[in-house]
Amino acid sequence: VQLQASGGGLVQPGGSLRLSCAASGSIFSISVMGWYRQAPGKQHEVVARITSDGTTNYADSQKGRFTISRDNAKNTVYLQMDSLKPEDTAVYYCNAVINDGRWTRAYWGQGTQVTVSS
Repeated sequence: VQLQASGGGLVQPGGSLRLSCAASGSIFSISVMGWYRQAPGKQHEVVARITSDGTTNYADSQKGRFTISRDNAKNTVYLQMDSLKPEDTAVYYCNAVINDGRWTRAYWGQGTQVTVSS
């Protein structure tokens, strides 16, 4: 099983980006999918998560600005980021809890850099 993230880049404050993360390989089911981030000198933190039935939760600092969604048919999770701020600059990682038919474990994507700067 692999997670492939994409969509990061450089954006000005107030701008938008959309991250995608696709899971591939031996997948029987995916329960929770989510996005985490780590900024330089800061701890790894959760950004948003979404369950298989579409229930979402967000970190307080992202509420109203970020939207997480998923396409279960494509095993893909998205993060729409609007009104970006310089403090959103970080490496963003996707995560998914996947059952491969035998075992259930958490998988991580490779990380994608998001830089918010003028």
